[in-house]
Amino acid sequence: MGAVAASTGAIPAISSAATINIPGVGNFDVPVDSQWDQQVSQVNQALADHADQIKAVQQVVAPQSMAPLQGPGVPGFAPVLPDLFHQQDHSVGSQALDVARSKIGAEYVWGASGPSNFDCSGLVQWAYKQVGVDLPRTSFEQSHVGIPIAYENLAPGDLIIQNGGGHVSMYAGDGKILQAPQSGETVSYASLNPNDIVTIRRMA
Repeated sequence: MGAVAASTGAIPAISSAATINIPGVGNFDVPVDSQWDQQVSQVNQALADHADQIKAVQQVVAPQSMAPLQGPGVPGFAPVLPDLFHQQDHSVGSQALDVARSKIGAEYVWGASGPSNFDCSGLVQWAYKQVGVDLPRTSFEQSHVGIPIAYENLAPGDLIIQNGGGHVSMYAGDGKILQAPQSGETVSYASLNPNDIVTIRRMA
């Protein structure tokens, strides 16, 4: 396209349109020349291949956060769509966090490790087990797994060891943690207090 623009001084006129299908969002008629048919087909195939991930992200991305996304190599391709491919995180920690989120509202029971009730380390152990990672049972033991992470490098799913090693939670992003707090409470989000952190661990 750059060579054409350089030789003619203008972008070629667009004489046709193609349809981009975004799973869970809809079809978008994109004005492109027929020379881009192959690229459009590749875009549609890539979107179809990632349909499950796109729908999963849509559940946590508010509609008002949607913004135009420019498709590389396809002029005029700017459907209203959250920047899904940059927001997706397929790390083990992120997957475990997603699993733990499904237990929000579950009652705290000391010594419980799921699937209906949890204590703090039981929730973490159970969530990671669902994504194929075996963790030890107590928060003290969990404080030695994986690799240590600096506070400024926190990522969703990282283990936050607190209260002198007696409590563990999972980092949920945006300064929040997901935890099974204490008796009488349920699995829920809370604000992270940096001063209460003993260590941060990440499972590779």
